[in-house]
Amino acid sequence: MNPHARRAGAGLVAVAAALALAACSTPSASSQNSAAAAGEPVTGGTLTFLESQAPTCFYAGGGGFYPVATILNQVADKLTYQDPETREISPWLATDWEVDDDATEYVFHLRDDVTFSDGTPLDAETVALNFDHFGLGDESLGLAAQEFVANYEGSEVIDDHTVKFTFSAPTPGFLQATSVVGSAIVAKSTAELPYEEQCQLENLVATGPFTVGEVVPEQKYSLAVREDYDWAPEVSEHQGRAYLDAVEIIVTPEDNVRTGALTAGQADAIRAVQVYDADALTAAGNGVHYAPTNGVNPQFALRWTNPLLADLRVRQALQKATDTAAIVDTIYQGKFAQATSVLSRGATGYVDLSDRLGYDPEAAAALLDEAGWVPGDDGIREKDGQRLELETWVGAVFPLNQQLDELVAEQWEKVGVKLNIDTPDAATATAGQKDPLLLPVAITHVGRVDPDVLKSNFHSASNRNALVSDDEVLDGLLNEISTLSSTEERYAKAAEVQEYLIDNAYTIPLYELPQTYATSAGTHGLTWEPVGRVVLYDTWLSE
Repeated sequence: MNPHARRAGAGLVAVAAALALAACSTPSASSQNSAAAAGEPVTGGTLTFLESQAPTCFYAGGGGFYPVATILNQVADKLTYQDPETREISPWLATDWEVDDDATEYVFHLRDDVTFSDGTPLDAETVALNFDHFGLGDESLGLAAQEFVANYEGSEVIDDHTVKFTFSAPTPGFLQATSVVGSAIVAKSTAELPYEEQCQLENLVATGPFTVGEVVPEQKYSLAVREDYDWAPEVSEHQGRAYLDAVEIIVTPEDNVRTGALTAGQADAIRAVQVYDADALTAAGNGVHYAPTNGVNPQFALRWTNPLLADLRVRQALQKATDTAAIVDTIYQGKFAQATSVLSRGATGYVDLSDRLGYDPEAAAALLDEAGWVPGDDGIREKDGQRLELETWVGAVFPLNQQLDELVAEQWEKVGVKLNIDTPDAATATAGQKDPLLLPVAITHVGRVDPDVLKSNFHSASNRNALVSDDEVLDGLLNEISTLSSTEERYAKAAEVQEYLIDNAYTIPLYELPQTYATSAGTHGLTWEPVGRVVLYDTWLSE
């Protein structure tokens, strides 16, 4: 089977400093405005991009964290490219591929004109090393196997530009996995470093249209254009070097500082626009963009191994006590879509389960009565001397999560359930993700445009396991998604998994999460992956 036979610191002072640097390489206003009037991209200039969170580790295999991907997508390429609209997979660093009938062997043919930023050529040995790390990990280097590469057995270098990957079971999701940010290919000099050193951006050598410049950890990250870049995805109309000369990415946690800098002309683009700022930014002439993340929706995982949530009726009551329409209308001002299933509408394998997710507080109260939970003096239900009191923690990556938690707490209290909200330190948060006794109600989300995203989020063996459980039936269904060979069978199994999660009240889908960006009137061509991570290869400045 061959689908492609051819083919600064966080604040205004740092923002101002970055802008001063950018001004040194910006094309003249007259040339920019002339080209912009004709709708033609302009080459040159420095883009000042304000990122809401500090990046963490830059190990490519773990590059899914959005602040990391903001940088990784600009400096590292993948074997394949997935169109964010059509979902079609097309050639990038690989020119072609073959997949055997049961999807246990993949052979990729590589371009012969690609070099890493240190001048070394892209070859099959380096690609094999990268995927061996993704699929198997490397204990000696401290690298863990990554959940987006399932059933991986190993690689074989056929020749300098041909590599074969083998799998222990059918793995139809692997082709799409070669397009995600976590499968970015790095040079051997990077791939052979221990995990801690691969986490350092200064050590990242890759093939992307930009290279790493000055790094001030957790403050500012400078990228410079690669003049000799000439291997964009085959389907890209734009070939050759990126339009921008440079990118300055400045970590700016304060929402008002980011929006103020954009409006004042001190920044060209920002990430994480709050819904309450969107209309004002638009009115000021800026563009606001909602990039869908197309995967597992933000949702509360109800960790049923916690004794308070062991009874199906209690979990069902919490589902029915949650008014997601009010959440979307009140917290997100109608700019986000209400979740209608475990997966978002744009995810492959999505099935509409809105008829099973309706708000019904009376039914919720009846279920809790049936389960033996009786309202106490303060209205919070009790049973056998124990209060129905649960914990959730604010997730910093979710917009307005504190406000969402507070609204849900009000909704649950109406049926006699107490929801406590906390913002723990990093160590406690890490421990709680693995402990249903500490954290019985956990907000969760994974972006990936393949049904395997369900396995990533809910399988007991996944390092992202939101439920922290070992439901053998659920694991079996998730394993089938990863091994069924036909698309139709995989989608049908994905629908079955979504139904199982909802019918067992393991989860409460909340809303569909976009990544929100804003750009100045003079910033054009900002794009994103199918899961909303920014791509700046086509971006250009007109003023």
